[in-house]
Amino acid sequence: MADPVTLYEVGPRDGLQNEKAQIATADKVRLVDLLSAACFRKIEVTSFVSPRWVPQMADAAEVMAGIHRANGVTYAVLTPNLRGFESALAAGADEVAIFASASEGFSMANLNCTIAESLERFAPVAAAAKDAGVPLRGYVSCVTDCPFDGPTPPASVARVTAALRDLGACEVSLGDTIGAGTPETVGAMLNAVMQELPPGHLAGHFHDTGGRALENIEVCLAAGLRTFDSAVGGLGGCPYAPGAEGNVATEAVADLMDRLGHPTGIDRARLSEAADFARTLRSPR
Repeated sequence: MADPVTLYEVGPRDGLQNEKAQIATADKVRLVDLLSAACFRKIEVTSFVSPRWVPQMADAAEVMAGIHRANGVTYAVLTPNLRGFESALAAGADEVAIFASASEGFSMANLNCTIAESLERFAPVAAAAKDAGVPLRGYVSCVTDCPFDGPTPPASVARVTAALRDLGACEVSLGDTIGAGTPETVGAMLNAVMQELPPGHLAGHFHDTGGRALENIEVCLAAGLRTFDSAVGGLGGCPYAPGAEGNVATEAVADLMDRLGHPTGIDRARLSEAADFARTLRSPR
């Protein structure tokens, strides 16, 4: 039997945040509860961000208060600033995440600041998380390609990964934000990044725009990564790249791991139930 793999379920946050139609709080809670019942160990529930910027996440506190917390499950949230972290802490988040970009164009479009400025903004969040004993996760966007700058140099990804490590991130998720990565570009990126952080502290996050997400995951597996972000029902998409598909579907990643002999611990029948429900939450495309 091959090594166990953790599927980090991001559908409730990264999958739903860009849906145009407002989703009822009760439906968000139900989705998380279905995922808990499916035996996920890591679920990203919501984001404590200004509702002016992400209206879909305005009910973050209500969602966190409404979910049924299963034993052994980490309920994580995104916290872009200190105010968001404080709200997340009050809501009982088990883990918090910060996000940076490996490309200047995407950082300016998504965060309205340079990469260096974004990392400075995250420093108080990282310090507060350390003081509170809350694990910190880092995200890096555009690790192979950017919708504004084109191909991303692997060295840029490595620098941002190292900066998040130095801030205290226990894990860094490498995001192919627009789904343009190939096994070749993903491999080159990993070679650079693993000079800064070993594979046991990295996660792969892929969109399936080019239909190669599963191939890219296999490259990551070969490099030693054992955590992969995915969204039930393939929820998600990048608003800065309108043609981009959603996050790679959790059920497809689970199928791949079954074929390769990597146990995930996921209850497949419950996963199918969650995926069916997740698809009802998507706006018409």
